[in-house]
Amino acid sequence: MSAIIAPEVPTNPLAKLGWILADSWTLTLRGLSHWARNPTQILAGLAFPILMVLLFGGIFGSGMQVEGGGDYMDFLMPGMFVMSMAFGIGETMAGVTADASKGVTDRFRSMPMSAASVVIGQSIVNMLYSTVVLMILMGCGAIAGWEWTGSFGEAVGAFGLLLLLRFALLWVGIYLGLVISTPEAASAVYTLLFPLGIVANTFASPEMMPGWLAAIAEWNPLSSTAHAIRELFGNPGVGGTSWIAEHAMLMSFVWPLAIFLVFFPLAVRKYRALSR
Repeated sequence: MSAIIAPEVPTNPLAKLGWILADSWTLTLRGLSHWARNPTQILAGLAFPILMVLLFGGIFGSGMQVEGGGDYMDFLMPGMFVMSMAFGIGETMAGVTADASKGVTDRFRSMPMSAASVVIGQSIVNMLYSTVVLMILMGCGAIAGWEWTGSFGEAVGAFGLLLLLRFALLWVGIYLGLVISTPEAASAVYTLLFPLGIVANTFASPEMMPGWLAAIAEWNPLSSTAHAIRELFGNPGVGGTSWIAEHAMLMSFVWPLAIFLVFFPLAVRKYRALSR
């Protein structure tokens, strides 16, 4: 493979910032054009959470109990919103791995393009995609009987917490996509997301789990966000006597921040280290 020629970086800080933003926007448009040519991506991303809503809410819902009482569909939907954000890791990872396996990543690195703009552009596309998926999933939940009893401002806050979690987790997907060499390996890693999404308070309250499993579920980062948005939406399932449950709103900010601080520099460093 031919050597990668490092792009010339502007020395002026403002010019460098403009360079990064322009490249990021170009790559964002590239990602959006993929949507236009392949709209089935959104449908595929929605298939699993909608199937889970139908399975647990429609079939098993009548037999499920919510700790403290309440309608199970109202308990389930916030968990599904969180789970859809978590499963975005696999979608991000698959996209990054596909670009790397096709030589697109090396092509970007040989162009006069900011290294940061590649991962920033990828993150913008994924955030737009996740926003669309989340809005559609909320609409499907409303049709299925889910509703919130909080204020509009609280609902907007819950939506923001979900996107904050997604923003943090997408850097996990970008990093793993750069580390994993083939789409086949990425598909294998995707299966590991199931325990992450299920061993949490997404489908059932930790109070109804065995003690050791309840502790794992409560300290799962997804559980803090799910607990916090249930509180903001006014949905059942809010409570618990453990420290992590009592501080779920705080931890819904702390967990994403910690994940971002770890995986953002890892993703940028890994991208810059490719093909050296």
